[in-house]
Amino acid sequence: MPYSVIVHIAGEPSVVGEIEDLPKSNDTIIMLSNPRLRDGKDVHYIEPNVTKVIWPLSKVSLIEILESEEEESLIGFVRE
Repeated sequence: MPYSVIVHIAGEPSVVGEIEDLPKSNDTIIMLSNPRLRDGKDVHYIEPNVTKVIWPLSKVSLIEILESEEEESLIGFVRE
């Protein structure tokens, strides 16, 4: 199951994309599919036809994992 994530790279704007597995403690790279900016635009330093990017985890300061749409529909707010 792919995870939608926001990858925060030191000195660069955040990049949104999908990863197949969450990084393990001994991983040194992260492979991101369909890289784009948070507003959906192309990342200025990545060619437009690129579908996968590999970043060294040493350049990544934070990875945010987004909820999938099916998880969002399972858990909702309850009014009392």
